[in-house]
Amino acid sequence: MSAIRALNRLPLARLSAVARPARAAPFRAAFPRSLGVSSLAMRGFASSARRGSDTLLAQKLADELKFERGAIAEAEDTPEFLTKFKTESGWSVEDVAGNDEVTLTRQHDGETLRLMFSIADIQQAETPEEMDEEMGDAPTPAVAFPIRASLAVTKKNAQGSLNIDTVCQQGTFLIDNISFYPDGKLGTDLTAEADWRRRGLYIGPSFDTLDAGVQEEVEKWLAARGVDETMASFIPEYAEFKEQKEYVQWLDNVKKFIEA
Repeated sequence: MSAIRALNRLPLARLSAVARPARAAPFRAAFPRSLGVSSLAMRGFASSARRGSDTLLAQKLADELKFERGAIAEAEDTPEFLTKFKTESGWSVEDVAGNDEVTLTRQHDGETLRLMFSIADIQQAETPEEMDEEMGDAPTPAVAFPIRASLAVTKKNAQGSLNIDTVCQQGTFLIDNISFYPDGKLGTDLTAEADWRRRGLYIGPSFDTLDAGVQEEVEKWLAARGVDETMASFIPEYAEFKEQKEYVQWLDNVKKFIEA
């Protein structure tokens, strides 16, 4: 499980003991004997109705798939903005098809940096209409939705892991907090067990409560490692690109399943 994904647990409601009502007799449709409606005919009717609903759903999915594929028909498998980012930034992009998380990695003077973000944040973003209402007559930015990102930094010659939780929006990183884990494996492990263990540890103060001078130096420290405005602009753009690809693939998978 990712370090940036919370384990949402809903409390289980207690069910009070209630008397069970008497079970009603099963419903049986009454057909006159003269109609000669057999169980075989009923099964045939149900099968026909199922095939009809399958066909209608498959067609709707096909229409949506055609529309979405048309929207990205001119897009390349490796868009220009991605090629430029890889070439100029020194970051590697690890993107597994079907996963909603993307991992960026980079080496910097004996340090290993791993930054993770999820495209799930796109679905929780405000719609353009909602943003227009809040901003009045101000122009709406092309990519304005916030995306959470988690950075883990480890060193070859030092124990522990420095983890920084941020939100990137409109080309800027907003730092939430900085955590230090003496056990570097605990700070970088993506298992559910490690995520649970981290929850019981002190995560550091809220970043905006730190001395202004400390905040400024932390931001410079990150920028020197490529966690800067370029990165903060790239993440929402790539998230939007990946989300569209995943949605198209999802439509295709569901359509094929319904048609099978």
